[in-house]
Amino acid sequence: TSTEALKLKEVPKHLIVIGGGVIGLELGQVYKRLGAEVTVVEYMDRIVPTMDKGVSKELNKIFKKQKMTINTSHKVKSVERVGDEIIVKADNKKGEEVEIKGDYCLVSVGRRAYTDGLNAEAAGVKLTDRGLVDVNEHLQTSASNIYAIGDVIKGAMLAHKAEEEGVFVAETLAGQKPHIDYNLIPGVVYTWPEAASVGKTEEQLKEEKIEYKTGQFPMRALGRSRASMDLDGFVKILADKTTDEILGVHMVGARAADMIAEAVVAMEYRASAEDVSRMSHAHPTFTEAIKEAALAATEDRALHV
Repeated sequence: TSTEALKLKEVPKHLIVIGGGVIGLELGQVYKRLGAEVTVVEYMDRIVPTMDKGVSKELNKIFKKQKMTINTSHKVKSVERVGDEIIVKADNKKGEEVEIKGDYCLVSVGRRAYTDGLNAEAAGVKLTDRGLVDVNEHLQTSASNIYAIGDVIKGAMLAHKAEEEGVFVAETLAGQKPHIDYNLIPGVVYTWPEAASVGKTEEQLKEEKIEYKTGQFPMRALGRSRASMDLDGFVKILADKTTDEILGVHMVGARAADMIAEAVVAMEYRASAEDVSRMSHAHPTFTEAIKEAALAATEDRALHV
C-alpha cells in the first residue's frame, strides 16, 4: 500500500505506481533516485493529463531517459499480494491483459475532500454529491456564519490556492471586496526537472475555439542550462492571435517552480508576449527562456535558436 511504501526502511527493488499524475510521478522519481526500479501505470493516454500535452510529452521523454517505465492507456483491474510480491493486472490500449510484478505498490489515483465525520448537516452546512463543502462566490457555506477554503471546496487541491482563499475570507470579513482569479493559480510538478503551468493549455484554447499563437524555447539552447547541465525542458507561451495577450505559460526545466511566478505576474497585469520579450532578463539565468519564448511568440524572433 502507499502507506507501507512511504515507511520503508529499505528501498524496494521494484515499485509499481498506479497513477501517473503529479504525486505519483513525484514519489515515483524519489524512489528511482534511491535505486528502485519504478513502473508507472496510468489509465489516461498520457501522464499528468491535466497539464498541457507538450508538458506531458516532455516529462514522458525525460522519465524514460531516467529508466522509469511508463505505461499509459492501461486500465488496472486488480492488485494482489502473493507472499512478498505484488501483482498488478491491467488491460493495455489493445485490450490485452498485462501483468506487472513488484515489491510494493503506491496507489496514487487522485484525492478527495476529507469531510467524513464532519457532521456538517448538524451545523447547517451543505455538502455536494462528491462530498465537497458547497460554497458561493464569497466562499460562504449554506450556514451564513461559516466559510470554507482549501481542499474541502471545489478547485485545485493546492496549498497556495488555500492560502489565497484564507486571505480572501479574512478580507471579506473585514468589509473589503477581494477577488481571486483561479485561472492564474499556478500548478507545479516537483520532479526534477520541474514542470509548471499557469493559464490555459493548448487543448483548452482549441476546445474554447480561441485563436492563439505559440512561442517555444528549448532549455538546452540556454547558457545557464548548459553551464549547470540541466538541458531538458522548454518554456512555451500561448498568446492571443489578435491582441497578443498571454493566455497560458507552460514549462519543464530546472527551477520551473520558481520561474512560473514571472508568468503569473505578467498575466495578472494582462501583459502581451511582446511586453515580456522587451523586458531585460539577467544573463545567465533560467528565466531568459521566458523572454526567448515570448520573442518566439512575437513573429518567431527568438535570439538563440
